[in-house]
Amino acid sequence: MEEREGEVRWDGLCSRDAATRAAALEHIGQAVLRRSETIAPVAAVPPTRAADGLLVPAARDGLSEVLARLLMLSKRCPFPDVREKSEAILSGVQELGIRIPRPLGHGPSRFIPEKETIQVGKEDAMMHTLFADSFATLGRLDNVTLVMVFHPQYLESFLKTQHYLLQMDGPLPLHYRHYIGIMAAARHQCSYLVNLHVNDFLHVGGDPKWLNGLENAPQKLQNLGELNKMLAHRPWLITKEHIEQLLKTEENSWSLAELIHAVVLLTHYHSLASFTFGCGISPEIDCEGGHTFRPPSVSNYCICDITNGYHGVDDIHASPTGSIPVSIKSVCEVEALMEKMKQLQECRDEEEASQEEMATRFEREKRESMFVCSSEDEESAPARDVSRHFEDTSYGYKDFSRHGMHVPTFRVQDYSWEDHGYSLVNRLYPDVGQLLDEKFHIAYNLTYNTMAMHKDVDTSMLRRAIWNYIHCMFGIRYDDYDYGEINQLLDRSFKVYIKTVVCTPEKTTKRMYDSFWRQFEHSEKVHVNLLLVEARMQAELLYALRAITRYMT
Repeated sequence: MEEREGEVRWDGLCSRDAATRAAALEHIGQAVLRRSETIAPVAAVPPTRAADGLLVPAARDGLSEVLARLLMLSKRCPFPDVREKSEAILSGVQELGIRIPRPLGHGPSRFIPEKETIQVGKEDAMMHTLFADSFATLGRLDNVTLVMVFHPQYLESFLKTQHYLLQMDGPLPLHYRHYIGIMAAARHQCSYLVNLHVNDFLHVGGDPKWLNGLENAPQKLQNLGELNKMLAHRPWLITKEHIEQLLKTEENSWSLAELIHAVVLLTHYHSLASFTFGCGISPEIDCEGGHTFRPPSVSNYCICDITNGYHGVDDIHASPTGSIPVSIKSVCEVEALMEKMKQLQECRDEEEASQEEMATRFEREKRESMFVCSSEDEESAPARDVSRHFEDTSYGYKDFSRHGMHVPTFRVQDYSWEDHGYSLVNRLYPDVGQLLDEKFHIAYNLTYNTMAMHKDVDTSMLRRAIWNYIHCMFGIRYDDYDYGEINQLLDRSFKVYIKTVVCTPEKTTKRMYDSFWRQFEHSEKVHVNLLLVEARMQAELLYALRAITRYMT
């Protein structure tokens, strides 16, 4: 085996067969040992120096990347034999006098205390199966999975859909799929997803030159840039002419099946960027920002951690409400929300607004949603390492509301997912329509009949208000829904959070996350994010699929 990081074989660790994993671990252990000995022979560093933190850096020969991967496996692999052996290999390297990495941050989310998330190795049988499936498919158990697992039924559907889009037979080659994921995630400056898919892109044989910027990718992918931009920020502007341009550009043209695959990937990763920022997903342990080779200080974090925004656990999860106890203030909010739901239900039973009044209420809510913004809303220049994957960095959702542009109304009665989009996707990319439909339904209908500390609560009214508010921001109207309910059920802090996560997710802050539904469980806030993800994805899809349908007819 060559002494190169790229040729360390990790594939065997994904096997469900313990003997195959053991053989792979032995091979990795020997390769790491050989490299380590070339950097620091045992006799060269007295053992006592390890305690002083005066260890040799591991940067040479790609060893640092291998050690970071082993650190991730020791913390995040669902197979205990892999966790234990990875830890043992790291200890062996440290004994040779070489500095090993340690994790930064606290758990898979910056917003949710680690002790309230599922700990790898302590999951129940059903969750272990999900973790093992995810690890076998992706070669990692990522932080998105560790947060989504609050809702196992949804996670199973999500993983199945993502696996099909990225790895099963389909119109697009594998490296195109990951590159499109990079393009989509980069629209929201989501370095977390970009980093994951850069690694996957290279793993499936993608050309590293493409990663130097979109202009280095094939013209066919460059042509997708305009659709990516509009889908992410202003999907209502997509017309059949945009579709025609992609399908009729001679040697760089897309087939209809390829375009459907690309559109589903773009919408998947735009909405997954929303989830990543909305739940405060931490960098993966083996990626930039997820680990450090600097030694810890006495208090277990050093000045470099503070600079990067990592503080003590108590500091990270401090209450945002100052001296007012959260429980006293928030219990009132939960009770008030439940009372409003009860009153709205009674009003529904007593009288129904006219169609004209319903239309007026929709237009009013749509107009008002344009001007919902956070006091923390600031312009932020995208980091260069992410912005090179897309063009026109100034193009965003905010521009249209600032200039008073009008979002046209899209009536679901004229073009819906159930009656139109589903069949179009299934016809051109078999089985994907079914997978998406299942995922939409699980997110929309998911309920445990609880609200904070209350049980046996029908939350359907609240879930529908959240879903319809998101679609309202995109101009999508349901004729049979009274949009007056939205203002009753969603307060300003919640609307700010929804608008930010859906439209400019890169600007989401922990303060926004903490400020809505303060008495609710973290699992309930993650549930909100699942609704945001799926409602956003469906909204983008509706506009793109309607344009494709118009092109075809």
